[in-house]
Amino acid sequence: MFPVTLIKSHYHKPMSLQNHIARLTFAIAVLAAALGSYFVSPVLAQPAGLPSIGAVSSSELSPAWEQRLGDSIIAQGRRDPTFVHDAELNQYLNDMGHRLAQNVQGGAPRIEVFGVRDAAFNAFAMPGGYIGINTGLIVQSDSESELAGVMAHEIAHVSQRHIARGLTQSQQSSNIAMASVAAALLAALVGGVDLAAGISAFGQAAAIDQQLGFSRSAEREADRVGFQMLNQSGYDPRGLQDMFAKLMQASQMNVSRTGTSYLSTHPLSIDRMTDMQNRTQLTNRSRVPNSEAFWYMRAKSMILQATSRQALTRVVDRLQNDGQQLKGTPRSAAWLALAELATQKEQFDDAERFYAYAKQGVSDNPYLARLGGALALAKGQSSQALTLVDQALARWPNQRALVELKAHALEKLGRHAQAAKFLEPYTKKWPTEAPRLFEMMAKNLMAANQPIAARVAMADFYVLTGAFPAAMAQLQQARELSNSFHEKSRLDVTIRALSQRMDEEREVLERFSG
Repeated sequence: MFPVTLIKSHYHKPMSLQNHIARLTFAIAVLAAALGSYFVSPVLAQPAGLPSIGAVSSSELSPAWEQRLGDSIIAQGRRDPTFVHDAELNQYLNDMGHRLAQNVQGGAPRIEVFGVRDAAFNAFAMPGGYIGINTGLIVQSDSESELAGVMAHEIAHVSQRHIARGLTQSQQSSNIAMASVAAALLAALVGGVDLAAGISAFGQAAAIDQQLGFSRSAEREADRVGFQMLNQSGYDPRGLQDMFAKLMQASQMNVSRTGTSYLSTHPLSIDRMTDMQNRTQLTNRSRVPNSEAFWYMRAKSMILQATSRQALTRVVDRLQNDGQQLKGTPRSAAWLALAELATQKEQFDDAERFYAYAKQGVSDNPYLARLGGALALAKGQSSQALTLVDQALARWPNQRALVELKAHALEKLGRHAQAAKFLEPYTKKWPTEAPRLFEMMAKNLMAANQPIAARVAMADFYVLTGAFPAAMAQLQQARELSNSFHEKSRLDVTIRALSQRMDEEREVLERFSG
């Protein structure tokens, strides 16, 4: 049996009222943004002017406006407590999203997918190609093709520009939502309040009351495009049909208990289900097996969304049962999730035992390799951890979780300058997708007695997370510390660019907030 000490010691405290508001208002921000207008995007403090993208009163968002709006929302959203920062999960979701998007007719849209720590079955598309996937959706998917089917549907909303078209459906609702979100973002811009609290104060009720779902024609179009995307990407084309059938059955039983919030924004109908069934029959394809990554990320999502003692107890029981009853990768994934949980709580005997179970009967993979290094690091065996992660990176060089782990190992060994140098090329490789790499680099640069470079890296982190005033403060401190004319000149350029961006954003937001 699973040790009681682990269940006792690992659970999230009940969410505070502020966190409840933040959790709700991130979804509200997404909704209101879908009806809204334009906000300046967060970039890495580089000189850049506003593109010529037409008047803000345009009845439909231009692609450039829509992209900048999404960039602004996601930067603030990264500070939401439900935003999942797990590198493995987000990379898995993005790999799936990019695989699907490559098969969009007319060219792949820009897509960035992120996880949301929420047990409710839900997914949503934001302006600019950002797609949120609840952990609940992953856990409730019985196959990878079901998960891919829902994601393909959301990508179709992006590729067909349904978000931009939604602005024309109700100008009055759009104006209310625009004013609410603009006021909140304006408050965050000047450093007075964060996005979540701002929307709660200024526009929560308006955004909810004025919610507009996609039209029936838009949903049917997303079904058609998503189905085609799913089929051409090598997933089982029945995935979307299976998931929607499951949702409809759950909603008929009890919507509130099954967590099918997806149905409130994506209402299903018999004619849509019939159309998908007909399309599926025409493909005549055999079932597509799940990837090993699906099982590991599904088990991980169970742990991530367990935000109470009771929920964690249920998850532990389920994973332990899966570990005893299942075979192959699903069995390994269950034990690996339990091993990770034990590692986090420093219950190393249990972690070692579960990790040994996880490795039985399966080939080596980046998820097993990463936890092996993480377990060694947690036990204080930093040199061994570094050796293990170097071996893993040689086999899987594009795994972001392994990059983070190596940086942590170098940091534990006191090799801060080496850690910062190691991280630098990866911040260029993933300039917007991995804000934490900039934060880690800043910490190691400071420990390596490079305070100017540390502040510049921290400024990049703050820009990516929507904290513009904090980013400006870091850049100004860096300039004050420098004795180099050329370095000060470069910093002056960056400071002016960021200042101009803040001014431009403030000007646009003031026009809407009134």
